[in-house]
Amino acid sequence: MKIDHIAMYVNDLTGARDFFVKYLGGQANDGYHNPKTDFRSYFLTFEDGARLELMNKPGMSDPAKDLARTGFIHLSFALGSKEAVDAKTEEFRNAGYEVISGPRQTGDGYYESCVVGFEGNQIELTV
Repeated sequence: MKIDHIAMYVNDLTGARDFFVKYLGGQANDGYHNPKTDFRSYFLTFEDGARLELMNKPGMSDPAKDLARTGFIHLSFALGSKEAVDAKTEEFRNAGYEVISGPRQTGDGYYESCVVGFEGNQIELTV
């Protein structure tokens, strides 16, 4: 068994799509719109075949995204090398995104950094 995709609701569907395409190499489909419910979505496919569904619909709640909370906490992207993690972290920092940890070697053996990305969602960058 494998996980088919991860889905997340966002306020700015186009902005979220553009973030994942620009910074993390996602390839977006043409999008989907259900005119009856006004539900909209994009599927993004990444280099290794992983998929992320970005969704939007009217009337969503948008509670604060505390950094330490229960539930899904981050999306992790393996970049292939420490140098790539360093470079991508700096790219995010220079674009104005908050780097909340790293780049660093963690106690459990990862080399990683964590960035507060689009709409306050955490993005982990690792080797």
